[in-house]
Amino acid sequence: MSLTEWVLKARELGASDLHLEAHTPAVARIRGELRVLRESISEQQLVQAARQQLGSEGWAQFLARGSSDLSVDIAATRCRVSMFRTVRGVALAVRLLMASANDLKACNLHPDLRGFIEARAGLVIVSGPTGSGKSTTLAALVEEINSWRAWNVICLESPIEYLFNNRRSFIRQREVPTHSPSYEQAITDALRENPDAIVIGEMRSPEVMRLTLNAAETGHLVLTTMHSATCAEALSRLCMSFAAEIQSSIRAQLADCLVGVVCQRLEAHGEQLLLPSCEILTASSAAKGTIRAGQFSQLATVLQSGGEDGMWNFDRYRRWMAQKHDWVPPSAAANCTYAAPPAAAQPPLADHAARAGAAAAARPAAERSAQIGAPFEFSIDEEIDLAELVRKIDDATP
Repeated sequence: MSLTEWVLKARELGASDLHLEAHTPAVARIRGELRVLRESISEQQLVQAARQQLGSEGWAQFLARGSSDLSVDIAATRCRVSMFRTVRGVALAVRLLMASANDLKACNLHPDLRGFIEARAGLVIVSGPTGSGKSTTLAALVEEINSWRAWNVICLESPIEYLFNNRRSFIRQREVPTHSPSYEQAITDALRENPDAIVIGEMRSPEVMRLTLNAAETGHLVLTTMHSATCAEALSRLCMSFAAEIQSSIRAQLADCLVGVVCQRLEAHGEQLLLPSCEILTASSAAKGTIRAGQFSQLATVLQSGGEDGMWNFDRYRRWMAQKHDWVPPSAAANCTYAAPPAAAQPPLADHAARAGAAAAARPAAERSAQIGAPFEFSIDEEIDLAELVRKIDDATP
């Protein structure tokens, strides 16, 4: 099976992620659980798929570095693809995204989050563990701005995941390193581009954190993400990333510019839904005082008593979820207009992939259905010489 056919199968199964590696059964993540699919993909197919998506320059960089991240359209599905090398050769981790960004309601998020974008300046942090839907929530907040404010929004990501249509706002999306060599340079540039809001895909280094705080302090609404298990941990990690002698000034700066923090986890709800469960911290006077004092462990108490300020801890949020019944199913949330990138930005074999996807879709459903539940049964092969494998593929290509 080709990469296009695998993505089509994963989409049919309702998978959020697809893992492919040579000589290994494919694995799909469905409602948070990994399921093994009996079929596997060959080394040649994986190498060819990687080279087609990366192009000659990207492939050379991949061979030098051993990994690469990009967002592409495969079989009319927006995918974030992580390619990397293992003892078996090339492996792919594919995240299947919705066609375009949805608003808070379509993402099954609490309407109180809309208060974050009512601010004209300050810092909004979306946090959570890996794979908890941070990028989707960030995109939902941008879409809320897009439907409500006539703003100039600069989005900086690595790679770009969701593509936005300009509605009321004018949204410019830049990818690192495609359109700017680094987040640091992109943020510095964005401040000269007359933004009302700046969206930073992830705060990864102290320098990016410093520039993000400065941007939020100079009259812009800044939205960003970071990894953490709670709101308190997100703020603590941000401050602890700086040298000890300046942490007190960083805490004061953070308290002054903070709009709010949301930390989310994905939890199963019923048989079909995987919903975000959230902790929401707003910048009340109690929260700001606690941050200035560096007493991050006390933020749990602030959350517990901050209901009137629009705060939610996980327990109270789950009680709200238990009372709510009008959830938006994934099929309805995905039913939105997709803005395809310009023709020049399409992958080299986009037309071929589309034809392959149509052929796969025309096959009988029984033939395309996956057999789920097989145990992991594979052995580790000897380390593969990737250069030799590529040479053989080149020799075999007409």
